[in-house]
Formats: sequence, structure tokens, C-alpha cells
Amino acid sequence: MNPTFDPSGAAAGTGADKPAWGAVVSMALGVFSLVTAEFLPASLLTPIAAELNITEGAAGQAVTATAVVGMVASLLITPFARSIDRRHLMMFFSLLLILSNLLVAFAPGMTLLLIGRVLLGAALGGFWAMATAVTMRLVPPVLVPRALSMIFSGVSAATIVAAPLGSYLGALVGWRAVFVMTAGLGLAALVMQFISLPKLKPTGTASLRTLGEVLARPGIALGIAAATLVFAGHFAFFTYLRPFLEADATAGIEVVSSVLLGFGLANFLGTLLAGPLIACSLRLTLTLMPLLLAGMGFVLVASDAPFAVNAAIVSLWGLVFGAVPVAWSTWLARNVPDEAESAGGLLVAAIQFAIAMGAAVGGIVFDANGAAGVFTASSLVLVIAAIGILLGVKLRPVPAAA
Repeated sequence: MNPTFDPSGAAAGTGADKPAWGAVVSMALGVFSLVTAEFLPASLLTPIAAELNITEGAAGQAVTATAVVGMVASLLITPFARSIDRRHLMMFFSLLLILSNLLVAFAPGMTLLLIGRVLLGAALGGFWAMATAVTMRLVPPVLVPRALSMIFSGVSAATIVAAPLGSYLGALVGWRAVFVMTAGLGLAALVMQFISLPKLKPTGTASLRTLGEVLARPGIALGIAAATLVFAGHFAFFTYLRPFLEADATAGIEVVSSVLLGFGLANFLGTLLAGPLIACSLRLTLTLMPLLLAGMGFVLVASDAPFAVNAAIVSLWGLVFGAVPVAWSTWLARNVPDEAESAGGLLVAAIQFAIAMGAAVGGIVFDANGAAGVFTASSLVLVIAAIGILLGVKLRPVPAAA
């Protein structure tokens, strides 16, 4: 059955009659700009700390502030923005991104730096919570996986270029100029969204109680829990990947950087391949990806392979994980189409929690048993997640083409 066309520019309910690819690209550019801004402090921490006369640890709190505010914003944005046109809301997040980067660029001290990063956290959490729901209204249901893979390719592209390019440009023109350039990226996203995004009137009930109601639906809580385990297993691995690579006496910093670049490039390719794979079978994708990641983790721990083999496995990990965020967003779109914004907030909050827990618990394990212990624990968590997905995660049938 074809969705009813909404004159506001989106189909009422599940999707548009015709794909608005320009709007999807504007969303991908927004994602790229946001994630680039999120990753920049990691490559510019030393010069920021030196110029602001603070410790690197204090400067690192800018990253913590962004993550914490992002998690809170992802849960609260839908209830508190229930009456706002989603076109205006996405543009507002791009405006926050611009303001955030300008505040950081001209910050005379720690206070303004933190304010700027708090604004970025609000933009990140809000944008991610809305991203899947907005995408569902820009394309017909059958094209949602392809559109989501395009948007998540912006994340992969940012992971490839943000850290190395930020570090290089920071040495060339200074860290403040790098944040001004990133504000320029946000401006480009804002302009493209202004041109291409249609009017998107709010849908759903959008209250704080809705979050609990969505979570109480059959299979949703288990799905969110399984997604949390998958992302926690991945980020525990990824956070302590560099120490594992550097433990090899033959690996200098240039070689390690090349391996991490290979991971990012493979991850970018994985997001592009996710759409066709999900179209074949969403359940297979959700289940097989964590199993493959777990297998690679066990191989890295159990085998005394040459560095080149380990580097190839790391790249393969990036390729496989590229499909994971797209698959879970597609699961959300199919299973909670009527409250995708609230469900999106829950998923984003779960992922942020998984990132924090994966890094924190991984640190404890790393101190006790090194990278091998972290990779083993990561792999076990991924296996448990795959079993939960296979046995309990519910899937709605794939929507028919219009």
C-alpha cells in the first residue's frame, strides 16, 4: 500500500513517494561536519592545552562534556521539540555546530571552551536522535537502508580525515584556524539543508512517557540491549587497538597510523555495502556482523600472526563494523516506524552508554590483562549479543516497494 502523501513535503507515516536524495546528502554532510568537530580535540589536545595554559587532562574534559551532553540531548530532544518542524530542527543543530566551533576557536580559556563543546554535544545528540526518523520521511520505505548507508558514510569519512587532517592543519595554521574551518563545514551543511530539506511536520506523541512506552514494546528492550552489547564490544576493541599494535616491536608510529587509516577506509566501504546486504537479510546482517567481529578478536588473541596479518584483520574489522550502525538504524526504522524519533533517542543514548562502558571496563581489563584480555572480553560480549539477536530480537517484514 502506498503511503499517503503529505503536502508538507513528506509522506504521512512511513516515507516519501519519491526519494529526496539531495536532502539525504545534506544530512550526510551534517553528520560529517558534526563527527569531524567531535574528533578534532583528540588530534589538537596538546596545542590547545599549551595555549590556554591548562593541563592536557583538563583539555580532555572537553571530549567528556560533549559525550555526556550528547547522551542527555538524545533522550530529551524529541519530548522538548515536539511542535517544531523537523526541517528547522536539523538546521538549528547545524547552527549550533557553527556556534560551537567559533566559541572554541576564539576561547580565551577553559570556560568558553567547555561551553562550546557542550553546544556541540547538544547538536550531536539531537541530530543523531532525529536522523533515522527524518531519513524515513525523505525516501520510500524500501530505500531507507540505502539512504542510511549514505548518511553513515559521513561518519566513516570523518573518522578517516578528522584526526590526521586536524593534526596536520593544526601544525600548519594553528588549532584555532582548524575550528574556524570546521565552522565553515557546518555552514555548508546549513546552506544545503536550507536548499534541499522539505518541511517535515512533527509526528508521533513525543513525550517523556513515550520513551518508556516504546521500550516496553515486545522485543524493543532486548533489541536496544543487544545493540548496546555490540557497540560496547566494538569500542572496547577499538579504544585499545593502538596499544595492541604498538606492542609489536616492528611497528613504528607511521605504520600504526597507516593501519588505523586502513581501518577507517575499510569502515567507509562497509557502510556503502551495508544497504545491499541488509536488503538481502536484516536478521542475517544483525547476527552475522558481531559473530564475525568476535571471530576476528579471538584470532588476534590466539594466533601469533605477523604484523601484516594482524593489520589485515584490523582492516577487515573496520569493513564488517561499517554495516553495524546502518543495520541497527534500519531495525529501528522497521520496528518503530510510528515513534522513530523517540526510539532513535533511546538507541543513540544506548550507543553513547556503550562507548563509555566499553572504554571504561576495557581500561580495567587492559590494566589487568593487557590488550589480549580486552579483545577476549570484547569477543565474548559480541558472541552474547549475537545469540540474543538470533533468539529474541523481533523483525518486522521488509516494506514493499511503492
